[in-house]
Amino acid sequence: MKLLIVIIQNKDANKLQSQFVKNSIQQTKLSTTGGFLKSGNTTFMIGIKDERVQEVLDLIKKVSRKREQYMTPPVNLDGGVSDASYPVKIEVGGSIVMEMPMDNLYHF
Repeated sequence: MKLLIVIIQNKDANKLQSQFVKNSIQQTKLSTTGGFLKSGNTTFMIGIKDERVQEVLDLIKKVSRKREQYMTPPVNLDGGVSDASYPVKIEVGGSIVMEMPMDNLYHF
């Protein structure tokens, strides 16, 4: 058995959860925040048999999307002008998946 921890951008979370339900993949959904932009994310925790891990990864790849977005870095507080105060294009989205061995999964 494996424990998959999947972190995905909120924009893709509902679609991914629908795919999990459609494919009978039980998961726990947590609201999380983090990353460079401190944006909203969703973390799924999934206990799954080894032979279904690739199925889960394929669903995540199908739903998870990387996007480009502009952000304005913080202004230099010492009063100086910095090139960093202009909007820059960054890549956001996608997903992060952590896979860990799990000895047992209990349902009570």
